Amino acid sequence: MTQASSQHNNSSEPIKTVVITGAGSGFGRELAHRYAQAGWCVGITDVDEQRAQETFELVGGHSGGHFAMQHDVRDETQWQAVRTRVLEAWGRLGVLINNAGVAAGGRLEETPLDDWQWIMDIDLMGVMKGCHTFVGLLREQKQGHIVNIASFAGLAGAPHIAAYGTAKAGVVALSEILRAELHDDNVGVSVVCPAFVKTNLLDTFRSPEAKLKGRVQSWMDKANVSAQDVAQQIFTAVERRQFLVLTHKETRWMWRLKRWFPEFYFKVLLRGARGKGGAQK
Repeated sequence: MTQASSQHNNSSEPIKTVVITGAGSGFGRELAHRYAQAGWCVGITDVDEQRAQETFELVGGHSGGHFAMQHDVRDETQWQAVRTRVLEAWGRLGVLINNAGVAAGGRLEETPLDDWQWIMDIDLMGVMKGCHTFVGLLREQKQGHIVNIASFAGLAGAPHIAAYGTAKAGVVALSEILRAELHDDNVGVSVVCPAFVKTNLLDTFRSPEAKLKGRVQSWMDKANVSAQDVAQQIFTAVERRQFLVLTHKETRWMWRLKRWFPEFYFKVLLRGARGKGGAQK
């Protein structure tokens, strides 16, 4: 048994081990730094092995009980490899953060079916596979937390981001279901719905509309919430066992508006979409 796992034999103690997908950059890298700073052992996974290793070195390397590995969230075999690594390194898992994701823009009929499949495989099925891989372990522990990174696009119902918004809405629904299913096992669930934040999300962005990427980049550049801010909000949400995390002030009132006055919200949404092209995070 490793030192990390031996420290958590008492089930009443918090399990300070976390796996973060897509931790090679953006939210994932900031989350790895925040958890390492708090003394947690961090499992860093990313489809780009070099970026995963860079994050690993930034958070302290082997001296912190961390590990890094290449990981494509679409691949069930690679998910099993992550689970094996967790058990070998730590024996238990405190928090799983399903952060890896990609983005696409375009109206429903203009978005190629290959792009629909790509988005669903990573943004929705990748999250589901992570939950599927670790839920049994968390149930056995009677302790733990799952964080699924969605987007305000999953709540907004905005046009021109059909595939992305649908995938993120699926992540919200999956998280709501998991929250209920895991409640009696003392396993918490959070779903995070950021709006525009400056990250490298657009590196792999796909859209049939050539100018959309530039517009989204400009909105991200003007964002008043940073990736570091989002990481701190997530860290706090896990501590408080908060379910829905709306990271931007403006999206909090928009979400209330949609729930309380749905038709008025729809009119506001259309006005905004005509001015912005309908994109969210």
